[in-house]
Amino acid sequence: MNLLLLAVAPVMIVVVFIYLKDKYEKEPIHFLIKNFLLGAIVSVFVTLLLGAVASAIFPVTDYTNIFQQFIKAFFVVALVEEFSKYIIVRFYAQKNKEFNEPFDGIVYAVMISMGFAALENILYVYQFGLATGILRAFTAVPAHATFGILMGYFMGKVKFSDNPIKLNLFGLMIATLFHGAYDFFLFINFIPGTIIGAILSLLIGIFLANKAIKKHQLSSHFK
Repeated sequence: MNLLLLAVAPVMIVVVFIYLKDKYEKEPIHFLIKNFLLGAIVSVFVTLLLGAVASAIFPVTDYTNIFQQFIKAFFVVALVEEFSKYIIVRFYAQKNKEFNEPFDGIVYAVMISMGFAALENILYVYQFGLATGILRAFTAVPAHATFGILMGYFMGKVKFSDNPIKLNLFGLMIATLFHGAYDFFLFINFIPGTIIGAILSLLIGIFLANKAIKKHQLSSHFK
């Protein structure tokens, strides 16, 4: 039970944080829960399916090969995982009447990302234990939230723009870029000091995510 709490608590903290940041027109709890569950079930299933295909196309045959680790980080992991979240925002959340201001892009992208992170965290914590849970509470979970915010910032603009396709795809691209950079530096841990690159990429992502939150708060037409 303690491990379950450790796995889920950081996810819930992010969920509550983003909910409170939605200052002017709160989203319905039932719809937030649906998006969270879709992130935990559908996006994880899509990730497993596409990840298996991507791994077969881009196998890692040498774990000290930087190019292979680059392909794995950006295409096998980052693009696959972010795409699995993107399709739920794109084809479910965006089409709902509740998606009615730019900040909603951030809210729903994060809810879906946290659903994904919750299941992933539970699996990791039960497999590797307490230390892994504590570490992921300050790394992987904030990372998934950050990627969700960056994606959601652009996807939130879609209903209020003449370039919806461009904005949607840019949201996917920017989330993949930061996710890939974060993972890449972790994957090349055979090179001393590369963890600094992962930390820096995450900190830059958090800085931009914070700016994205503030910008969409200011642009709300419910103020």
